[in-house]
Amino acid sequence: MAQILDGIRVRDEILSELKPRVAALAASGRPPGLAVVLAGHDPGSEIYVRNKVKACQDLGILSEKLTPPDSVSTAEVLAAVEQLNQRPDIDGILVQLPLPKQVDSKRILLAIDPEKDVDGFHPFNVGNLVANVPGPRACTPAGIIEILKRYGIPISGRRAVVVGRSDIVGKPIALLLLHENATVTICHSKTPDLAAVCREADILVAAIGRPAMITADYIKPGATVIDVGMNRIDSREDAARIFRNAPEKLASFDKKGNVLVGDADPFAMAEISGAYTPVPGGVGPLTIAMLMANTVASAERRARAC
Repeated sequence: MAQILDGIRVRDEILSELKPRVAALAASGRPPGLAVVLAGHDPGSEIYVRNKVKACQDLGILSEKLTPPDSVSTAEVLAAVEQLNQRPDIDGILVQLPLPKQVDSKRILLAIDPEKDVDGFHPFNVGNLVANVPGPRACTPAGIIEILKRYGIPISGRRAVVVGRSDIVGKPIALLLLHENATVTICHSKTPDLAAVCREADILVAAIGRPAMITADYIKPGATVIDVGMNRIDSREDAARIFRNAPEKLASFDKKGNVLVGDADPFAMAEISGAYTPVPGGVGPLTIAMLMANTVASAERRARAC
């Protein structure tokens, strides 16, 4: 029977390990500080930011939220970011995406001080990742490495296939796996015979953003499947097909009007893989945990530099 890789358990381990580090920083001068810029009123972003703020409060991290209106300009967001860059009590800056359409997101992300870029998206930190130089790593990919290591899943010498080439997940997880001595293939929408390539994987990372796309044909028996997808299905017919008419999933759909599914077929993962991350409860909880870890590490680096 496949092993379920419990992201909630790993998240709690990481947060527990961070608490004494936060306490030590607070005792030596001040706690770590994280500022979040949330422009507009995207419901998903508001929930995500609320969870980040709660995680900060639970750990004793100073949390500050800036909420400019939908009408905010690029210049106004740039000014807010520059103020945060200059503040000594702020160790991490996170600009929640998506920004309102009139705001130049690339200019905003480039304006963040790389030392305070706790999302790991700034080109300076991407360069550090490529060169395997210490620094903040993109949170979701870093969380994937944590769950593999904490469950004792071998990486070195294994064949890893990443489905998806985004700057947020696909590219950075491929580099992190490469640094752990895996042999890595990155696949995307133009990859011929994608299923055959995926079947070669000892570690298969599904991060393509298409619900239940990774079916049984894609999974090597005994492989570890890391499902990064978070897709909401609002068709009852699709939900019934994907979840094989499972009564609890259909009851949940009928109550909420939608149901969450990853990029991999949940039954195929459970039946064929050796280990897998469920959706929800797998990779998702680790993203905020690694954001907290990046913030604490930034505070420690800046404290040493003083």
